[in-house]
Amino acid sequence: MANLTIKNLHVRVDDESEHKEILKGVDLSMNSGEIHAIMGPNGTGKSTLSETIMGNPRYTVTEGDILLNGESLLDKPVDERARAGLFLGMQYPAEIMGVTNAEFMRSAINARRADDDPIPVREFIKELDKNLNLLDMNEKMAERYLNQGFSGGEKKRNEILQLLMIKPTFAILDEIDSGLDIDAMKVVAKGVNSMRGADFGSLIITHYERLLDYITPDVVHVMMGGRVVKSGDASLAAKLEDEGYTGLRDELGLDVQLTDEN
Repeated sequence: MANLTIKNLHVRVDDESEHKEILKGVDLSMNSGEIHAIMGPNGTGKSTLSETIMGNPRYTVTEGDILLNGESLLDKPVDERARAGLFLGMQYPAEIMGVTNAEFMRSAINARRADDDPIPVREFIKELDKNLNLLDMNEKMAERYLNQGFSGGEKKRNEILQLLMIKPTFAILDEIDSGLDIDAMKVVAKGVNSMRGADFGSLIITHYERLLDYITPDVVHVMMGGRVVKSGDASLAAKLEDEGYTGLRDELGLDVQLTDEN
């Protein structure tokens, strides 16, 4: 069983005009075999948390730690974190001209293998075809440049395709439901659910309960004001859908502003 732990994490973002603290003491622990969801209003630091876990240098950890199987990740660059078993499905995936989907995924897979043991081409193609079919994606997608000219829905499906091919230990999925219609959301959820098992865990960041109707989380965390303020089972997401974040804020007696903060 693998474990990902965030301990008292404080993070600031360094822009040209300001140095602003976004995360103000996040605590969270999850094991492989579990699906965790993070919900919260805009600006509370959910995407900052995902980027910090993955090692985006724009975000500076001022206090606390991120541990994978007890080992701190803070001094490791993005590529080492990826090779250690982390994956980030981004809200706004980058477009890369000149690199096809297939080339990108095969390189990512081989980066996690020994130099003298690349994935055999036939094995790669068989796995790719299987996952394209699972996600109802045209096989021509494999030869298109990475996210170049993709619709929003195609980009989100492509993130899940990468997840299925790379098979990380922990996937941080940042608003993979944004901009998706119901049919596309069901396909994305089918891909994530196909990964569920003892060797895989996921931290899903979302604003709305609707995605969690298709991917049932084991634990739901609510972030407000840069902290996790409440955790519970899947029923917590349904409560938020009914009562909103204002109701939970007032219930907990929190003095936080529920508007965009970053």
